[in-house]
Amino acid sequence: MFKKILIANRGEIAIRIIRACREMKIATVAIYSEADADSLHVRMADEAVCVGSAASKDSYLNMPNIISSAIITGAEAIHPGYAYFSEQPQFAEACEACNIVFIGPKASAIELMGDKARAKETAAKAGVPCIPGSKGIIRSEQDAFKTAAKMGYPVRLKATAGGGGRGIRVVASEEELAGQLKIATAEAQAAFGNGELYLEKEIEEPRHVEIQLLGDEHGKYVHLGERECSIQRRNQKLLEEAPSVAVTPSIRDKMGEAAVKLAKAVGYANAGTVEFLLDKHGRFYFMEMNTRVQVEHPVTEFVTGVDIVREQIRIAAGEKLGLTQKDIKINGHSIECRIIAEDPARNFAPSVGAISRYVAPGGYGVRLDTHVYSGYDIPPYYDAMLAKLIVWGKDRNEAITRMSRCLSEYEIEGVKTNIEYQKKILANSYFRSGELSTAFITRCMNGGG
Repeated sequence: MFKKILIANRGEIAIRIIRACREMKIATVAIYSEADADSLHVRMADEAVCVGSAASKDSYLNMPNIISSAIITGAEAIHPGYAYFSEQPQFAEACEACNIVFIGPKASAIELMGDKARAKETAAKAGVPCIPGSKGIIRSEQDAFKTAAKMGYPVRLKATAGGGGRGIRVVASEEELAGQLKIATAEAQAAFGNGELYLEKEIEEPRHVEIQLLGDEHGKYVHLGERECSIQRRNQKLLEEAPSVAVTPSIRDKMGEAAVKLAKAVGYANAGTVEFLLDKHGRFYFMEMNTRVQVEHPVTEFVTGVDIVREQIRIAAGEKLGLTQKDIKINGHSIECRIIAEDPARNFAPSVGAISRYVAPGGYGVRLDTHVYSGYDIPPYYDAMLAKLIVWGKDRNEAITRMSRCLSEYEIEGVKTNIEYQKKILANSYFRSGELSTAFITRCMNGGG
């Protein structure tokens, strides 16, 4: 097992990894930007190294400085968390070249699954159900028109290097296609430095359901069931839960088998998530694979009792999975609300500044993953998520009741947050009855954005 791990991230996920390492008696090294000098993850780690100025490109995306920090501090491994370098094959290769273990899959798997068009081709070859779409990237406007006409409208344009909901456009008719093609290409180029797109048939009002899996370097795999991630605004997840009310044991088994089949096809080792669209008839279709720990991993941990970050570290150290599929049982129900510094009354504009008052919720079945505290000054340079509030209940109704109680207790003053908006989601009759789809926010919530 490793003696020291460098965490190439910030905020709540850095703290989550530090806690797992502490329980495993592994020393930790935090990296931070000049803007994050007073951040909680810096205080909690055994060592901390400043890797650059405030902008992410100069600090959390400064590969030479991060690798050098690991070498200088004697860290044997790097955990990338999510975002930043977590899905960059070049970073995994750089770690390997410097004899540092990258806590994640091999660079080849990251690269293959990171290209959405190639990932879909790989999934289809592995026998995983896929959404009908273009064979590879769209080469021209004429190609787009021809492919869309063959599939039938509506269709969805997607950036092949996409993520975070960018480079995605739903096209309802032939008249819209040319304009949306230009917009999506420009957005993808600006966001990812790659303007290539592919086309998919739009599955109307689907659920977004994902399967968490673990695979070791010895060819052993398990899946940990599903997460319902349909509550999204502008393709960004807001609230997640496990299990999904729409997933029967039979569907869960089939989805899990499909996810494991894909992981085996690419020789995947570590934690990963395979994302699907689930239609109202119980048919599911592969969307993409995330080759990292997910923001929403705590809901799976609550209902399975499996520490996913701990398993990531164990797998990266070459240990065998100590779990079999028969060991995985779904117990109760869990919900996660992302608490974001934004103002719903001003079209969800980001809110920055100092937190003048902070009162955290607690009690039985409650977990709060956060890096903020009273007096914390929210920097304007990074993601606006302040915390993840996660609850467990013996069933979905109890989980909803517990989350509603926790949100009512949660006080953050000095900046605007989406706490009241999350309370409205939980109070919505469609949410309470489990009638969910990726269109929930725009269809069921006033001012959905």
